[in-house]
Amino acid sequence: MFSRKTREICIEKLFLLFASTSIVILLLIAAFLFKEGLPIIEVVSPLRFLFGKSWYPTYEPPEFGILPLITGSLVVTLGAVLIAIPLGVATAIYLSEVAHPRVREVLKPAVELLAGVPSVVYGFFGLVIVAPWIQDLFELPTGLTALTASIMLGIMASPTVISISEDALSSVPLSYREASLALGTTRWHTAIRVTVPAALSGICTACILGMARAIEETMTVLMVAGGAAVIPRTFLQPVRPMTANIIAEMGEAVHGSDHYHALFAIGVVLFFVTLAINLVADFISHRFKETGSGTL
Repeated sequence: MFSRKTREICIEKLFLLFASTSIVILLLIAAFLFKEGLPIIEVVSPLRFLFGKSWYPTYEPPEFGILPLITGSLVVTLGAVLIAIPLGVATAIYLSEVAHPRVREVLKPAVELLAGVPSVVYGFFGLVIVAPWIQDLFELPTGLTALTASIMLGIMASPTVISISEDALSSVPLSYREASLALGTTRWHTAIRVTVPAALSGICTACILGMARAIEETMTVLMVAGGAAVIPRTFLQPVRPMTANIIAEMGEAVHGSDHYHALFAIGVVLFFVTLAINLVADFISHRFKETGSGTL
């Protein structure tokens, strides 16, 4: 039989192996992404690629400007954030500070189950229910618009915001609440002025991760955003986010062609966007922990 110390060393080495494997896989994915995406700079300059207003990869000569795709991603993400953050944070405050324990035991697992619903199901719901409603409400020729995509992405991102925010609120020491209530304040005042500021680090992280969930979504926006590679002026226009463009055109792109490399270059842009979002979330989390308060 192995001694306890030997078993602990083996478990530690096993965890180190798993962690190292994850890092190696990530590096390999990044290397492949850059290998296939960077050759596009031989055809079009990075500035023209990022800020060009026309995406016509099959024309002669082709146009590889992804500004409409970037704008489409930003528009639907902004709309999703405006829906998910107020809804998510308010629901988290209710679950943590107001709801009866029995109600919380039912609602929280139900919210977490929503995060496991396949994105294609959300997309189908948006296609069949939300899009016709938007079309009739605003008298549009089509209901497949940036607004429809924003609504669906907001619903999809809400479980992430709710779950992480509720965990952050629940981790606030009970003594904070008891001290506030002992001073004669109400439960609502305690929640807003004491508990939420104390958990602001986790809430901000939840909001940023919810935004990342929205900007990375593929199938839903492919189904309900409209698929038009144009710079939108309003939320009622069809758009084509970057993720939807990759999945829509990758099957048609000839392997090794300029079109093929341009789609991988869009993936490189998404890689840096996701990296930036995660760095911001990590910075905010550590900054709040260092200050020990709800303000930066």
